[in-house]
Amino acid sequence: MSRKVEEELRKLSVEMRVLEQSAENLQSRLNMVNAVIADLTYASKTLEGLEKEKGKAELLVPIGGSSYIKAKLESADKVIVGMGAGVSVEKTFGEAKEIIKKRLEDLEKARDSLQKQFTQVTERLNVDKGRFEKLAAELQKGKARGNV
Repeated sequence: MSRKVEEELRKLSVEMRVLEQSAENLQSRLNMVNAVIADLTYASKTLEGLEKEKGKAELLVPIGGSSYIKAKLESADKVIVGMGAGVSVEKTFGEAKEIIKKRLEDLEKARDSLQKQFTQVTERLNVDKGRFEKLAAELQKGKARGNV
């Protein structure tokens, strides 16, 4: 009996390591998606604010390191939008807002899917941990009785 229990404990141990790695990977991906969502949300709100500006509004432009420069908005009718792979194109405010809205929708779906996968993995991991602890206790009892 103890050999079967030991073998099952080994299998559970391997499965738990794989599940832990999967959970870490999913959490990392969730963090990245959340960061991009926050960035795009900021861009969307900035576009909404700029669209309302008339004339040569004064702006603070981030230059990194929590530092900014003052700039005047020359034109409020065009936006340069990154399309990926280092490619950027000029779009109208409306087009830029739609592109960002679509990206946000896609990222929300991806985040929901990742969150669901993460929940499934952690639930399975908890089941395996419970089973592992139960089997380990059984094995310990068997050894204490001298049934090894």
